[in-house]
Amino acid sequence: MIRQTIAIGLTASLLAGCSFVPEYLRPNLPVPSLWPSGPAYDKAPPAVGRAADLPWQQFVRDAKLRQVIELGLRENRDLRVAALNIDRAQAQYRIQRSNLFPQVSGTAGETAQRAPGINPNGNTTSRVYSANIATSSWEIDFFGRIRSLNQQALEQYFQTEEARRSTQIALIASISTDYLTLAADRQRLALAQSTFASREASYRLVQRSFELGVASALDVSQARSSMESARVDIGRYTSLVEIDRNALQLVVGAPVPDALLPLNEIDTNAAFAAVPVGLPSEVLQDRPDVLAAEHSLKAMNASIGAARANFFPRVTLTGSAGLASNELSGLFKSGGTAWSFAPQVTVPIFTADQNQATLDSARVDRAIAVAQYEQTIQTAFKEVSDALANYGTLDQRMAAQQALVDATQESFSLSEARYQRGIDSYLDVLDSQRSLYAAQQDLITMDLTKSTNQVELYKVLGGGWTKTD
Repeated sequence: MIRQTIAIGLTASLLAGCSFVPEYLRPNLPVPSLWPSGPAYDKAPPAVGRAADLPWQQFVRDAKLRQVIELGLRENRDLRVAALNIDRAQAQYRIQRSNLFPQVSGTAGETAQRAPGINPNGNTTSRVYSANIATSSWEIDFFGRIRSLNQQALEQYFQTEEARRSTQIALIASISTDYLTLAADRQRLALAQSTFASREASYRLVQRSFELGVASALDVSQARSSMESARVDIGRYTSLVEIDRNALQLVVGAPVPDALLPLNEIDTNAAFAAVPVGLPSEVLQDRPDVLAAEHSLKAMNASIGAARANFFPRVTLTGSAGLASNELSGLFKSGGTAWSFAPQVTVPIFTADQNQATLDSARVDRAIAVAQYEQTIQTAFKEVSDALANYGTLDQRMAAQQALVDATQESFSLSEARYQRGIDSYLDVLDSQRSLYAAQQDLITMDLTKSTNQVELYKVLGGGWTKTD
């Protein structure tokens, strides 16, 4: 018996480090080593540094927006769910890890048995009292099956942590985008209101000229039509401003105080810091969605080890030690020691191909995880490339749009002067007026595009983050 125990101990020592988990090798990046180049990429963000090292508090410079983001990080329900998913994954990992250790329990009980008597006194009743400490079905992890499952649970836990990071970065970007959209629509509303006031003044002037016999009825009708179209825009942008506010409060998860809402225009350069672009090999290893996909791949890799271990024997130990006595008063007296030891070896002989199918399924799952990991990288590369393509042309487009506004403003002023001198019809004034209004609206849209592009760059480059309790 002693020799058998020593042999089991030596075997356990030799096989304790045995594992069938394949060596993990990170797949090569299925994308170019450099970002795209060409006319759209002539202007690029700073190349030195990494976006992951830029905390959002440093990226967002606007004080009001920072407070709104802080409110969202406390109140947003999606982020709460992501944090709870981490807690759940951590608990599941602890449950799986506990299987590496024996489960010890204490028991105390009485066993009573009555049997027909074999003596003249009649039936007899026997009683046995016991108090034991026992372990039940503890599997010795000779071939790494439990450790493989433990590693799989750990990688799934890491995956949920990266998912929370991804959710937080997306939340910061969503709040910023909704905040900027609200500011742009308020700016559009202010433009519509000032345009309406200007057109109303023109309408009254044309109507007065008509009463004096200088302007025609057609001029009055056209001036009124132009004024009413501006009134329509006031109503439309008034609604949009409230819709934007509702959207912002939804993503924040709580009412946003009026004092924190944007007034009108937001200066992009003052509101956000420059985001360093880095190299694809750096960026694609910083993005939390890519890291989450890699942890999923590692988890599938570990599952292969557990599936391989199914082909080998399982050794489980069941035992107990304690005290037993026929009388309760004698339970703790000397001589009442009782113990039991029941090792068990389970050897797979015929499983109807179940173990092989389980291993094949685990290998397929890993192949799927590799494809998903590569697709995540390709998607990330495309998102960064798109953001850089917009970034490279935005200043040029902004300058051209501002020049267009200046030109249409001059054209409108000239057409008004020519109408007042009786050289052109009022239709020319209306055309210039509409062109100016459209150019001003497009300038607001372009400014919003520039601001949101800065936010998008921060997001797709794996923008930095800080933990919040």
